[in-house]
Amino acid sequence: MTPTITAFESSPDRGQGLARDMRVRWALEETGQAYDVRLVSFKAMKEPAHRALHPFGQIPTYEEGELVLFESGAIVFHIAQHHAGLLPQDANARARAISWMFAALNTVEPPILELQTAKFAESDKPWTGERLPLIKDRIRHRLGELAIRLGEADWLDGAFSVGDLMMVHTLQRLKPSGLLDEFTSLAAYVARGEARPAFKRAFAAQLAVFTGKPPAG
Repeated sequence: MTPTITAFESSPDRGQGLARDMRVRWALEETGQAYDVRLVSFKAMKEPAHRALHPFGQIPTYEEGELVLFESGAIVFHIAQHHAGLLPQDANARARAISWMFAALNTVEPPILELQTAKFAESDKPWTGERLPLIKDRIRHRLGELAIRLGEADWLDGAFSVGDLMMVHTLQRLKPSGLLDEFTSLAAYVARGEARPAFKRAFAAQLAVFTGKPPAG
């Protein structure tokens, strides 16, 4: 059965791949799975029909038969578990890949989201000017630790995995801030992720929602 995911009808990022449906699209493309997309408006996201799928009124959601999932991490993990391409066969390597997925969501992403909140939702607050440098320093600290762990490797732990997918998408949110450019190995790491054919297909598909032009091919 072809799964259906939800995505923004009008994405705040203007189709630049930062919305969390991009992670799910990328995972489906990496594993060679067809999928349908149902676009939802901001109004519809808060209505009972959508809240029955996502109790917090957000996207993405994932529907496959009687299974309904919310939260991008849970959806991507489900895809990785049930389709080859994102988790190693070796049990220990598989566990490490999952660890990196959670590291992206729980350790690296929170200060990045804090920066976005400070810049776009709290920019008019009197404390923002003092708070922003502190947030940026916390991000730099995390990026420094991640860069040390990555070293000169292409991916975090052997071959590309679900951990890399989540980490690359998390780091992409930093590109407008310029912070990612301070860590050349991590900027190159993100570029490698963006160069993957599955990423390009997923990006083109979500961009087409904004431009109204179907992806090439």
